[in-house]
Amino acid sequence: MESPQPGSRGAEALKNISPGSSISVAYHSLFGPHDDLLLLELDEKLLPDVLHERVVLRGQPDEDAVLCTPSKTYAMKFVGTSNSVLLVPPANHSEFYENPQKNDSNMEEDKVVAPVIKVVSGNMELVETAPRLDKLKSFLSEKTYNFDVGNLEDNQESTIGLYNWNDLVNNIQASDEELRSGLQALSAVEINGYWRLVDGSYMDMILGMLLKNSVLNDWSLNALNEDEVVCTLESDGFPGVLARHCLHTYGTKLNEGMPGRVWKLDEKRVCIHFAKEILKGGKRKLESFMDEWRQKVPDGMQPSFDLMEGEVLTERVGVETWIRAFSVASLPSTPAERFSILFRERKKWEWKDLQPYVRDLKVPGLSSEGLLLKYTRRTQPSPDAEPVFSAR
Repeated sequence: MESPQPGSRGAEALKNISPGSSISVAYHSLFGPHDDLLLLELDEKLLPDVLHERVVLRGQPDEDAVLCTPSKTYAMKFVGTSNSVLLVPPANHSEFYENPQKNDSNMEEDKVVAPVIKVVSGNMELVETAPRLDKLKSFLSEKTYNFDVGNLEDNQESTIGLYNWNDLVNNIQASDEELRSGLQALSAVEINGYWRLVDGSYMDMILGMLLKNSVLNDWSLNALNEDEVVCTLESDGFPGVLARHCLHTYGTKLNEGMPGRVWKLDEKRVCIHFAKEILKGGKRKLESFMDEWRQKVPDGMQPSFDLMEGEVLTERVGVETWIRAFSVASLPSTPAERFSILFRERKKWEWKDLQPYVRDLKVPGLSSEGLLLKYTRRTQPSPDAEPVFSAR
């Protein structure tokens, strides 16, 4: 091991010190609290992102900051230590540069000294956390895109209430990858540089026109040519970007990465769309709902009540079963808020009814069973009975 050079000062004096040896410690001329300096403890797997400057802190002044890598989000918490940690800056760091004073009488210049700039009482720790995406839906819902907006090319719509990508990353506490996944989950689309939610009634118009054209032009819903669909919908007065968005929202691309893009309409997504349109009018008797649902979906698609898992709740009133909309997509992503709303909706839940509304909850380091144990109380009258969950 290389020995410290005579008169060396700063962190370099400590870097190569031999085991069992000692070194002089002194107060730096700029010693003080230096609240802008914090120690951050990192898992080794995060080092490449930090060293290559691929991390960013996100959060507003009234929020606890999070650290984001390109793909994950980490909560930050301060952990105190019982021992004093002395922070010694590099000798050549211009901000803390200290010119050693030579004294020929006592040869101080030959003495190895480590000048302490700050005494640290603890460090920041990172804990992987779920992205905080609830604000994303709130932001995009401020100004949904609808039929009244008119032609996209000529539109001079005010940008108040609209958010571009930079606006979102500056306000949403999530990594870039998680933010993109959140936008996809909301079926958001980028229009003229701004991310938008398209009004449900407008999407219903576009999908309805696509289905009508499929009958008129003898298109197979299992092999829709993107260029032909977009061209036809544009001739019907719909913007091309929204025609493509309709295919992305309700379809699956069959030949990813190949020329001549072809789409297949997804039976589940199309059926759920029409079910939601029916239930906009309020709760319905199950039989009446199923009859209307079968009439609305395209020929060849089979609406099954199992498709509505996580989208509706049923209740018995006498001998009749009623159904009403209650979508998991409308619930907050934080477990405490999610369970609070669920138990306001129902005091007791059977597992088959509760599972669709909690299985998407992701808390790093906590399993699904752990979440249930933390937020619910489980009862089971008999070994054969379905478990029932109530608020803890």
